[in-house]
Amino acid sequence: MDLLNIIVIICIILAVILAVLYFAGRKLQTRQMESQKLIEATSQTVSMLIIDKKKMRLKDAGLPKVVYENSPKYMKWMKLPIVKAKVGPKIMTLMADGNVYKQLPLKSECRVVLSGIYITKILKGAVLDEKEIKKRTKANQKAAKKAAKAK
Repeated sequence: MDLLNIIVIICIILAVILAVLYFAGRKLQTRQMESQKLIEATSQTVSMLIIDKKKMRLKDAGLPKVVYENSPKYMKWMKLPIVKAKVGPKIMTLMADGNVYKQLPLKSECRVVLSGIYITKILKGAVLDEKEIKKRTKANQKAAKKAAKAK
């Protein structure tokens, strides 16, 4: 075989791989959109007291067996953000979105959007991350300088 045939074969293989990835990506995107609609449909606003939050495996989290059995295989081995919270008189074990998990305050009350056992949003009581704090302090300093110049 000469060099031209090898290059053509490699190009054909790459084109097939790209086509498979494209169609698989579209399929996963439609699944994700459907699940997002389902999450939004079943969401409710709840006030809760956050007791503890950890990243742990699904098996060790203390969630119901139905959750463990119905989860995909790759999720069984991953460490997920788990939150233990008091919702009304009950203490519940919940899962949280990654960004929400970082902003959840410990040992304090906050208002969140729940969808089943999944915390999707924080409405009130979030802890700000470092970037947001720096951004706000810079904005406050600029406002103070403008007020000083105006006097």
